[in-house]
Amino acid sequence: MRGVLKGFALTAGFGGALGICISLAIAQAPPSERKSGFEFMSPESQATQQDDFSNPGMLWVAEGEALWNAKAGATGRSCAECHGDAAVSMKGVAARYPVFFAGSGRPIDLQSRINVCRKTNQDTTPFPLESRELLALSAFIGRQSRGMPITTGEDKRLDPFRARGQELYEQRQGQLNFSCANCHDNNWGRRLASSVIPQSHPTGYPLYRLEWQGLGSLQRRLRNCMIGVRAEPYPYGSQEYVELELFLMTRAMGMPLETPAVRP
Repeated sequence: MRGVLKGFALTAGFGGALGICISLAIAQAPPSERKSGFEFMSPESQATQQDDFSNPGMLWVAEGEALWNAKAGATGRSCAECHGDAAVSMKGVAARYPVFFAGSGRPIDLQSRINVCRKTNQDTTPFPLESRELLALSAFIGRQSRGMPITTGEDKRLDPFRARGQELYEQRQGQLNFSCANCHDNNWGRRLASSVIPQSHPTGYPLYRLEWQGLGSLQRRLRNCMIGVRAEPYPYGSQEYVELELFLMTRAMGMPLETPAVRP
């Protein structure tokens, strides 16, 4: 059962809004109650996501398609020259990331995997993390798996990293002494200031967030949450973010991918 909000105190500074100080046991929603953030949005926002002509994330998808077909680096190769038609070769790919990467002996997310390809196969400079180009390619690749079930976490080599991601998810931190679970497991469906608290299933990243007026990765959203509880955020690309993403995607296993989603 969901945790019950027994009491709260309002404090200044949850991402510029008001934060709720709570202390409750972890109460993750059972599979039968899992909900995408899409289900917590207004009908107008849902319609924006569902219509590709209205969904602003599709602008990045179009840019990503152009980058997919563009020659780059000393090799003069495009992604398409190696991988062919993305609708075929990339179908289901985003639904299984992060994956175990033998080159480093640890999990790697989709953005970092794109950069590995740029460095090793195109002999060119990797895109900066959270750059428009990298988000665009990630969105284009993710779009090929839209509607497919998330399969992240099936590789047993990921188990110790997933466990560390869960520890981070349940760990209290920051001046407000919150964990991710305090909000997203114990109080999903309730309101934090004017926003409904979702269950933290990352089914649509990279996604267009109305608050950002742009596309952003899951790492950007995690960073925002850490700043909101007045904790020191990890640098983009850190192993902590990848392990958190691994846990969250594994937790959402079986849910359909929505890339590029729209959120408030």
